[in-house]
Amino acid sequence: MPFRTKPAVSRIILSLILGSGFVFCLAINWPGHLSYDSLMQLLEGRQGRYGNWHPAVMSWMLGIADWAHPGAGLFTLFDQLLLFGTLSALLAFARGRFLAAGLVAVALIALPQTVLYQAIVWKDVLFADAAVAGFAALALAARFWPRRGLRIGLIGMAVLFLVLAALARQNGILMLLAGGVTLGLIASRLNPGFGLRYGLLALSGGVAALVLAGFALSLRSVPGGGTGQEIAQLQSFDLAGALAADPNLPLAVWDKKAPGLARVMRRQAPLYYSPARNDTLARAADLQDALDNTAPHLITAQWLDLIRHHTGLYLKVRADVFWWTFFTPRIAACVPFVVGVEGRPSDLKALNMVRRFDGRDRALDNYATAFTGTPVFSHAAFALVGVMLFGILLWRRRAADLAMAGLIAGAFLFTLSFFVLSLACDYRYLYVLDLAVMVCGFYLALDGRLSDTGRDQQS
Repeated sequence: MPFRTKPAVSRIILSLILGSGFVFCLAINWPGHLSYDSLMQLLEGRQGRYGNWHPAVMSWMLGIADWAHPGAGLFTLFDQLLLFGTLSALLAFARGRFLAAGLVAVALIALPQTVLYQAIVWKDVLFADAAVAGFAALALAARFWPRRGLRIGLIGMAVLFLVLAALARQNGILMLLAGGVTLGLIASRLNPGFGLRYGLLALSGGVAALVLAGFALSLRSVPGGGTGQEIAQLQSFDLAGALAADPNLPLAVWDKKAPGLARVMRRQAPLYYSPARNDTLARAADLQDALDNTAPHLITAQWLDLIRHHTGLYLKVRADVFWWTFFTPRIAACVPFVVGVEGRPSDLKALNMVRRFDGRDRALDNYATAFTGTPVFSHAAFALVGVMLFGILLWRRRAADLAMAGLIAGAFLFTLSFFVLSLACDYRYLYVLDLAVMVCGFYLALDGRLSDTGRDQQS
């Protein structure tokens, strides 16, 4: 048949495509693109003192990269190596027909989610790359299950990657949990009776590593901010949304114990609230002062009162926020990407850097902008494709397919968590969903046969 070769030849051809894509993406983006958050984390990494508003592992890794070569260039190199290394490792599943996989690989490289995003210094990119690498390692463990040493090594790599993912995003632990369940299902398939043991060992080891790493990083964290303030910010955002939807909403707790906050919230929340992002509330100076001067437990108590006595209103508010996060109805308001270097003058000066938006950045900006408003920048479109791929994977029922199905399931679970957690509609927050679907599509293209159902490739 046309375009059919030996698997080894197919892998060589695909390796050349991926290798060329890696070099191209690295060359046109070097040394990476940095936003306000990126510069803050790079500065923390250089100083060795980590704030609590962002995952410390990101600042730590940027600090190591900056020590070896000033700037974030080596960090972007790591991100791109992680993704392209994952894609290259999946070539172990390649069959003789390389045309479909080659076309998918070229399309994958050309999408903004690869050609641009992989060079943006964001924790969301690190999280997505690490999560995808973790589940790919599980797929390879299933592929080589009879080879005990290789299997254990690949499972260990999977756990480490998923721990890194959990460190990179506060709710990234969901991918670690999904990975443990997936490993249990794979082990049950290939070693009946041992599935629970594998899953529990992986989860226990992963959680232990996560706790130890978190503790070690916390030793260099500075006081202030942190999870407590982030929770208070989320709760006040929900309450502002509820008041914007119903200005007559009773505030039983605040009316009794924080009447000043209740008055200013009723007055300013309807004016400044937006389901697209919480930044607009920061413009209400009186409201921010009132919130800062209110004990966090009072904010929590009023938020719980909202959920308990006005559940429907709470769910409506969260549904509106999630609509913006998942469907990004006005993509320009949801920061689809950044190019160049942009941040506070003080941070730029401290890092001995300058703002950057040169001709290469302009070309990348124009290229990515051409895709905004299309399914390429649509989480909903990727989710639809993901559902179809998930169905194919479960239909084939190979052991390695369970790992890739677990990746899609984990990405969906992570996405759904934003129904409760989302504060803004920034496109990058659900980048892992797009990338998971892209990688699973490439995996299936390597051997898209629906025949031999249930037959596992092992060696």
